[in-house]
Amino acid sequence: MTNAHSHPPVELELRPWSQDDFWVLGRTNTPEMTDHLGGPEDEAQLAARLLRYLTIDGDAGRMYTVRSRPDGEVVGSIGFWSRNWQGEDIYETGWGVLPEFQGRGIAALAARALIREAARLGSRAHLHAFPAVDHPASNAVCRKAGFTLLGECRFEYPKGTFIRSNDWVVDLPSAG
Repeated sequence: MTNAHSHPPVELELRPWSQDDFWVLGRTNTPEMTDHLGGPEDEAQLAARLLRYLTIDGDAGRMYTVRSRPDGEVVGSIGFWSRNWQGEDIYETGWGVLPEFQGRGIAALAARALIREAARLGSRAHLHAFPAVDHPASNAVCRKAGFTLLGECRFEYPKGTFIRSNDWVVDLPSAG
């Protein structure tokens, strides 16, 4: 893979989240990284998020750190989880790439790997992503990872706050 930023090709692996990865939540809990997600979380919210990340598994979903190969350096996180959307049981996905690694195509590569993982581990037919309509980078990730844009929707995130999002979907059985 080549890109306009002239970084060398990237090889990634997804590693299931562990207790030792709590620091990644802190690194991605900045105003810049959470601008389209309702802003930074407090310590109690981060602790609750860590617990969710550690306990989600199998058909319910899974959270991962995204690591570069061959050195295993953490470059971000990604995951999928169950939810009901418009009467259908689906998986939802979300990701974050650490600032110093952004602009290298990492999120799209990680999303393609996650699609394969969700198809392998899960039972849902569809994986959706709901980036804010005014978040061009995340919408580009969806496009580059092979999602299909279904259109704009009203999406609740965080709880109690509704945002204008794009609804992107990929069919998991054909992705596995």
